Amino acid sequence: MPFSMSKAERERFLAAPHVGILAVDSGAGADRGPLAVPVWYTYVPGGLLTVVTGRDSVKARRIRAAGRFTLCAQREQGPAAYVSVEGPVVAIEDRLDRDEWAALANRYLSPEAARDYLASAREQLAADITFRMRPERWSSADFSSFGADLSQDR
Repeated sequence: MPFSMSKAERERFLAAPHVGILAVDSGAGADRGPLAVPVWYTYVPGGLLTVVTGRDSVKARRIRAAGRFTLCAQREQGPAAYVSVEGPVVAIEDRLDRDEWAALANRYLSPEAARDYLASAREQLAADITFRMRPERWSSADFSSFGADLSQDR
């Protein structure tokens, strides 16, 4: 039973609002794993993956040093599905586009919560930086058909 997604399916999945787990080389040597943290992100099929984070955060320093990162997004409710992308950082923008940040907040929060978040996070927004990554390597799986088979057996 094939679980891999087609290119269109994986791009559509990644474009949906999932919390991503960003992983990047920790820089701590061979005895340590990568830094892996949850992030909000945006992606438009065929385009770049965008992550916004604190300019001076460990995450930002590690992304700059590595020049690339991995992001994995998963379906939070069953049946299980995920898309993982890895690629180079192709742009680092020190100035935050406030419209883009508002769209990101509205992607993950209700309109009221997004409005309140944006109003309360003005200082944080001034300290943020934008990373844009070009997806090169993809991995994906969708276990929907497997889940459908399971539910029929009950």
